[in-house]
Amino acid sequence: MDIRVGKVTHYYNRVSVAVLELTWEIKVGETIHIFGRITDFEQRVGSMEIEHQKIQSAGSGTEVALEVREPVRKCDIVFKYMKD
Repeated sequence: MDIRVGKVTHYYNRVSVAVLELTWEIKVGETIHIFGRITDFEQRVGSMEIEHQKIQSAGSGTEVALEVREPVRKCDIVFKYMKD
């Protein structure tokens, strides 16, 4: 089962970094799925930052910067797989 964990609010293409507004917790090492009108890919969370400080996890109501392997767009939705 996939659970919605947030959405993309910004994308910086020169450094391939997306800013996510979270509605659920994510952690480094988890697999996320970014989906939108054009976007559709999965990746592991490798590096995550808040105000240029590396973090291991972040929760609801937080904005985080995340390196992404493909371009994303504003309002793309971010999901993660939850075990039953």
